[in-house]
Amino acid sequence: MQELPVGVQDFPMIRKDKMLYVDKTGQLLAIIKQGRRYFLARPRRFGKSLTLSTLEAMFRGASELFAGLAAETWVKERSACPYPVLRLDLSALASYKTAAELNSELIIYLEKKARAQGLQLTRQASADAMLSELLSGIHAKEGELVLLIDEYDKPILDNVQDRQQAAAMRSLLRSFYTVLKSHDEFIRFLFITGISQFTKVGVFSALNNLLDISLVHKFADIVGYTQAELEANFSEQITSTAKNLAISKHQVLTTLKKYYDGFSFDGKTKLYNPFSILSFFLNEEIKNYWYDSGSPTFIVNWMKDHQILSPEKYRQIAVDFDFIDSHEIETAKPESFLFQSGYLTIKERKNGQYILDYPNQEVLLAISKMFLGHLYRIENYTSLGTAIWQALEKANLKEIAQLMNRALAEIPYEDFVDRDEFWYRSLFLMLLRGAGIIAQAEVHTSHGRSDVTILMPSLTAVLEFKFAKRSRDVEAMRRQGLAQLLAKKYAETYRGEGRSVVQAVLIADDEKRQTVYCQVKED
Repeated sequence: MQELPVGVQDFPMIRKDKMLYVDKTGQLLAIIKQGRRYFLARPRRFGKSLTLSTLEAMFRGASELFAGLAAETWVKERSACPYPVLRLDLSALASYKTAAELNSELIIYLEKKARAQGLQLTRQASADAMLSELLSGIHAKEGELVLLIDEYDKPILDNVQDRQQAAAMRSLLRSFYTVLKSHDEFIRFLFITGISQFTKVGVFSALNNLLDISLVHKFADIVGYTQAELEANFSEQITSTAKNLAISKHQVLTTLKKYYDGFSFDGKTKLYNPFSILSFFLNEEIKNYWYDSGSPTFIVNWMKDHQILSPEKYRQIAVDFDFIDSHEIETAKPESFLFQSGYLTIKERKNGQYILDYPNQEVLLAISKMFLGHLYRIENYTSLGTAIWQALEKANLKEIAQLMNRALAEIPYEDFVDRDEFWYRSLFLMLLRGAGIIAQAEVHTSHGRSDVTILMPSLTAVLEFKFAKRSRDVEAMRRQGLAQLLAKKYAETYRGEGRSVVQAVLIADDEKRQTVYCQVKED
C-alpha cells in the first residue's frame, strides 16, 4: 500500500515519495480556466495548504509530478513557459503580539521571499511597501506572476479576544492586501485561503474582483474527500482495515461515514475531512483526530466572549443564505462562527434557507470536549467519560446520575447562569458524547419525542429529563416524568433490535445544583 501523507501538505513531497494522493487537479484546472481571482474559506485541516502547493506546482510546470493526474497535459504544456510563483503563508509568522510586531515580521518574511526569487529589496518601514516592491521586482524580472496566500486571517483570529488588537491587525492587513489591487496587472492568477469569511469584506475591501467560491456548488469538492473518492483511492486500506479488525468492508465504510463524513459547503456535496481519514487508516482506530490535532485558541476565546454555552441550541438551525455576510468576526452570529470554524455544516437547502447541524460523530465529540474542558472547566471529564461508559455497559443509570453530580461539582459557582432543563440536559449530553457515546436529543418516534436517547452496543436507554427549580418539586417531576414515559411509549421504537431497553427519569434539582435524581424503570 502507498504511504499515507498524514500531516503532509507539500504536493511535490507527496508525489516524489509516491504517497497516496487523491487527485484534485481536475477541479483546480477548471478553476484556472474559468477565472483569475479566487477566495476560499475552509476549516482547519481540510487541505487548503495542499491545494496551494498543488497550484504552485501546476503553474511552475513541474510536469514530472503530474504523471497520471487529470492536469497532466496542461502542466506539460505549461512547463515550456512556467509562471513565477509567490506563495505567502501567514501561519509561518508566529512571534508577534502587536500590529507593529506583525509589520516587522512581515518585512523580514518578504525579504526572505525576495531572496528566494533572486531579488534584493530596499528595507521599507511598512510591510505593504515591501510587498509592492517585491511584486514589482518579480514582474520586472520574469513577467506576470502567480500569487498564492494561505491563512490570510490568522493574525486577526489569534487576537479575537482583544477587539482593539484585532482591529489593529485588520487595519494593517487591509493596507497590506490593498497593494494587490494597485498591482493587479502584474498578477496572472490569485488564490487566497483562510478559515473565516468574516474579515474578508473588511480586509479585501479594495479587491472587488475577488470571486468567493466558498459556498459555490461547482467547487464544493475542491478540498475534502467525497464518498466516491474515498472508496476509489482507499480500497486497499479499506480491505486491510476490515481484515485486521475482523469486520466486513461494509462495516468499515459505515463506521467511517458515521464518524467522519457529512461536511458540506453547498448543502448537497458531502465530504470527509482528509486529516481524519488519513489518520484513521494509519492507526485503524476510531478517534477524534481533528480535535486532538489542536483546537484553535481563537474558537474557545470567541465562545467564552459570546456566551455560547450550549451546543444543542445549534442543531437543525435554519439560516438565510447570507448568514455569513458579517463584515467582522466581532458582530458574527454564533451559528455563523461555528460554521466557519468547522463545527457546523450545511445539512441541506430547504425553502430558501440552509439547515445547519453538526456534520458527524467526530465533531459532536470535539465540541463536547471543548465545552467540557474550556467552558465548563471540568478538568477530569476524560476519567468521568470512562466511568460513564462502564456504568452504561452495566445499564446502571443511577450511577450515571452520580457521575453527573461529580461533573456539576467541578463547575464554578459563577458559571451557573440561566439554568433550566435545557442547560442541564445539554451538559449531560456533552458528558456522554465526550465519552464517545452516541447520544441524541429530542428523538422523534411514532409516539412522541423523547428527551435523550443513548445507543450502546448492547443497550438502548430512553431518558426523560425534568427540571426542578426547588428541591421540593423533585418528587412531582419524578411522577410526571414516569407518567410521560409510560404514556408516550418511546421505548417501543427500539424493541426487537437485539439490545436491552432501559427507561429512566432524570431530574435536575437546581436548588442544590449538584444533584440529579434518577428513577429507573426497566422493561
